[in-house]
Amino acid sequence: MIRRRLFSKRRRASDTGAFGASELRNPERELVRFRRRLAIAGGAVLVAFAVLVGRFAYLQVAQHGHFRTLAETNRIAIVPIAPNRGVITDRNGVVLAQSYSAYTLEIQPARVRDLEATIDALAGVVDIAPRDRKRFRKLMEESKNFESLPIRTKLTDDEVARFAANRYRFPGVEIKARLFRHYPFGAVASHVIGYIGRITERDLARIASWEEGADYKGTDTIGKVGVELTYERELHGTTGVEEVEVDAAGRAVRTLSRTPPVSGNNLRLSIDINLQAAAEAAFGDRRGALVAIEPATGDVLAFVSMPGYDPNLFVDGIDTASWQELNESPDKPLLNRPLRGAYPPGSTIKPFLALGALTSGKRTPTQAFADPGYFQLAGAAHRFRDDKKGGHGTVDMTKAIVVSCDTYFYLLANDTDIDDTWRFMSSLGFGRPTGIDIEGEVSGVMPSREWKRQRFSAAQYREEHRKWYLGDTISAGIGQGYTTFTPVQLAHATATIANGGVAFRPHLVQRVEDARTGKARAIAREPAYSLGVKPEHLEVIRNALVLVNREGTSAAAFRGAAYVSGGKTGTAQVFSLKGEEYKAHQVDERLRDHAWYIAYAPAEKPTIALAVLVENGGFGAQAAAPIARQVLDYYLLGLKAAGPAPLHDGPAPDADDTSD
Repeated sequence: MIRRRLFSKRRRASDTGAFGASELRNPERELVRFRRRLAIAGGAVLVAFAVLVGRFAYLQVAQHGHFRTLAETNRIAIVPIAPNRGVITDRNGVVLAQSYSAYTLEIQPARVRDLEATIDALAGVVDIAPRDRKRFRKLMEESKNFESLPIRTKLTDDEVARFAANRYRFPGVEIKARLFRHYPFGAVASHVIGYIGRITERDLARIASWEEGADYKGTDTIGKVGVELTYERELHGTTGVEEVEVDAAGRAVRTLSRTPPVSGNNLRLSIDINLQAAAEAAFGDRRGALVAIEPATGDVLAFVSMPGYDPNLFVDGIDTASWQELNESPDKPLLNRPLRGAYPPGSTIKPFLALGALTSGKRTPTQAFADPGYFQLAGAAHRFRDDKKGGHGTVDMTKAIVVSCDTYFYLLANDTDIDDTWRFMSSLGFGRPTGIDIEGEVSGVMPSREWKRQRFSAAQYREEHRKWYLGDTISAGIGQGYTTFTPVQLAHATATIANGGVAFRPHLVQRVEDARTGKARAIAREPAYSLGVKPEHLEVIRNALVLVNREGTSAAAFRGAAYVSGGKTGTAQVFSLKGEEYKAHQVDERLRDHAWYIAYAPAEKPTIALAVLVENGGFGAQAAAPIARQVLDYYLLGLKAAGPAPLHDGPAPDADDTSD
């Protein structure tokens, strides 16, 4: 009975559960839901496929050209081809600078895992010196790491063969052919020619200003100084392009197309390299400058700055030791003295001041004065000493130039307003750049009242510093005080006097020759201006200059010359004597007077005019005039000296001579 009741309860419970489950399920509703979800998923898939197809269509159709270019870029490398730099020759066609091709071993740092280990391994194949490593590290600092940088230059054929056999060991290392500059005469004319060096950020800014950046792709050097700098755009040329197919490793497979580079234009200079070498040899180990000009054209025949330097040191990157030696030398071999050296002219100023006095009417040729051996301003205690104790007696203009009488020019300065002197001397090119075609020329100083006001305008100077005093004028009358000229200015002014008062702008380049056509473009030689002085006044000055070499201060240096020349000696103080007697042997060598000499020849029809400066050389007649004599002998007669010009062995000027 009890079992039947339990069974009956379980059955009822079972029936009740089955009925509840059937009541909870709704197959149709679940099917609707499933279909809805499937539709959403299918729609999403379709949308995704639509987007994908659209993207594929966009990439394959709309962007076809772009991606084809990218693919071609991966397959094709555009390699710039550096042009051959133009050749520089002297006036006779002698080569002074040219380029040649040589092999270099180069590393692309971005493709090398262990740079130091790679360099050490390379050193076992080719010779890599410590200097090469230092230069490479310097280039790394200056360059982007994906650039190809030389670790060794100018490889021999044996070294090229050894590396080729081991190339598989050095990914990211390759041999390239590069152009190198060569200066066959070394230090001779180095300040004229200049040199090339690696392109810096400053150079890139200059290239950008030219809007010629594309022409410097593949080029890593540029002109730094001299003609190489001034005529950079003529010399550089046009960069070529080569399309090369490369493999996955970046190695060249074949050349697809090539646009050859166009070589730079050639320069024909006005200098005569043999005359230049003779002039430099005449200096020996003395410091100084010489500029020789052809008066009728403005051609610079010689441009000497001593000591010089070897420009070949800079081509491959100058090493630290050589740079320090050049940069820290007390002789300053890197200083372009004719262009950037401004020195007191001393007595070389006197012929020009005399011409100004004739032009203004302040003096006549025959007007004479007594020379007591000094000049003294009224009411002043200080005496301006003459170059000769006791004076030169009665002195007119010609005698004053011939014997270099200071007193005569003290008097002339006293009678002439400094601003009037400034105006006439400026017309000769003093106190302003001559415009010679080489960068870096300084203007020197031809003082005036306005110049002094500007010079001492800073707050630390008082009003008395800005005021012009009569004593300033007297000092300027013998080329001292504030007055400073450059050798190129004195040579230019001397050439103007020699050419009858007609001035030509001095220039170092005669013509530019097109490398493709061979056609030459001459540098204009039109007269820059005429002084407008009377021929009879010029004749007085030129006759006096001839007498200087015949019987005056430079007579001993020109004794026996086979030609007639005009000249003028000068000696310029380096520091103030303050009334003391000058004794060269008691003064430190670098504080001794500078020696000057200006000249032209032949006197009747000058073909050469020059200015010579010997730093701390003492008297112009002793140190500078003999150098000029050797240069004129070589140029006019072809006489080559056996060695440096000796010091004049004639009678020395008076011990207190501060002029010549």
